[in-house]
Amino acid sequence: MSYPSPARRTSSVVDRARIGSGIKLLIALVGLMWVSEIVDTALNGELDQYGIIAREPDGLVGIITAPFLHLGFGHLISNTLPLVTLGLLIAVSGAKRLFSVTALVTVLGGFGTWLVSPPHTVTIGASGLVFGYAAYLIARGIFNRRISQVLIGVVVVLVWGSALLGGLLPQDGISWQGHLFGAIAGVIAAWVLADDSRKTPARTV
Repeated sequence: MSYPSPARRTSSVVDRARIGSGIKLLIALVGLMWVSEIVDTALNGELDQYGIIAREPDGLVGIITAPFLHLGFGHLISNTLPLVTLGLLIAVSGAKRLFSVTALVTVLGGFGTWLVSPPHTVTIGASGLVFGYAAYLIARGIFNRRISQVLIGVVVVLVWGSALLGGLLPQDGISWQGHLFGAIAGVIAAWVLADDSRKTPARTV
């Protein structure tokens, strides 16, 4: 009878812990969105004013708060499914990676939305984060040059591609700016968080 080596058992435990931490963080993020919407409903939508207000200094706080605010439970539900699905694909790399991607997409995508959205508009919702997660998953395999990650990116394109492209088209009541800059931020996150050994070109002498 054979047994896994101590090193392999330790590696397996570490992998499970890393995946577990990522999933816990994802649950916490989504849970905060649902709690926020419950509170917002009880307050008759009072929290929605804390979204991203275009080019208003007071609206900068919305860069952080907007992903956790939604225009009703229908809006929240429509974002929850893709957010959880795409987020799980990132969460398996651990809480640190999920947090880093989320932070970069939230800040960079939110600032771009604040900068170019029409004046006097308020942007709320996690759809920018959804676009950022999708773009990250599509781009990371290219920067890391890993076939497994490239294949995951292809699956994301096949499953979500048409919806992602549709979300970039101007539509009344929908922030294509948030979608676009969320996606751009996702690509930047994939580049910033790429494996150093693969991101740096090899040198020859």
